[in-house]
Amino acid sequence: MSDISPLSEDDLAFLASYLPPSAQRVTKTQESDGTTSTIKEGEIPFVTLTYASSLDSMIALAPGARTTLSGPETKSMTHYLRLHHDAILVGAGTAVVDDPGLNCRYPGATLQTQPQPVIVDPRCRFEVSSSAKVCQLAADGKGKAPWIVCVEDNGKPENDLARNISIKTDMAALQSSSDSQQISMQWLDILRALKAEGMNSVMIEGGATIINALLLLPNVVDAVIVTIAPTWLGRGGVNVSPAAQSRGGESTNAAWLRQTSWRQFGNDVVLCGRLGDRDTTT
Repeated sequence: MSDISPLSEDDLAFLASYLPPSAQRVTKTQESDGTTSTIKEGEIPFVTLTYASSLDSMIALAPGARTTLSGPETKSMTHYLRLHHDAILVGAGTAVVDDPGLNCRYPGATLQTQPQPVIVDPRCRFEVSSSAKVCQLAADGKGKAPWIVCVEDNGKPENDLARNISIKTDMAALQSSSDSQQISMQWLDILRALKAEGMNSVMIEGGATIINALLLLPNVVDAVIVTIAPTWLGRGGVNVSPAAQSRGGESTNAAWLRQTSWRQFGNDVVLCGRLGDRDTTT
């Protein structure tokens, strides 16, 4: 028996306005610290950033520690969201530690409606093998073979179990840069490559480095959906906390959510919203 149950009509209505539209995304412009970046209509996929967090903003007990936070109701929500996206994206660290299946088990899902698993792996950390859960599910017809996003000429051999998507950007800098403009350019390269492969919507599930980077990019992320579990993980955990930002020489909040909605799913609470500058939080 599946551990994923259908959501209620009220749950579906709550999520509806944050799902990818059938039409392509509209043009969006972001102005930050005197810079302007414009994304043309249809240039990149619709992007949903989603993750589960404790009350102290932790997503894992410690680096490299597999940690379950979502209850059964929000787990079902995650699989419902996957059903409505063309691709699921995680970083190599998450793929190595969690060995995720990256498929959809929501009732009614078929192989045709399965999202495309995508692993961003600039340092070739993830070993593609038949023992990886994502590859096992693909072999069993319960998911699709993963795409590995890597840097051109990285020496990573082709593998029958996965497909390499090579791009020119310096993805290694994604793990260290706090410059939102530089991060934006790197993510635009990744997302354009996925769009060119027919991915019109991407659900990004982590890990922390990717989440912290994307929280700085309201011109890239269309929806944010956060599961908040009723627990504190304590010091030493892996936390979600984007790099400090400033405006006019003064410190300011790193990221803001607008158009927010809250709903309880079992013991968890789900927060949905859209990233925006302070002046657009209403």
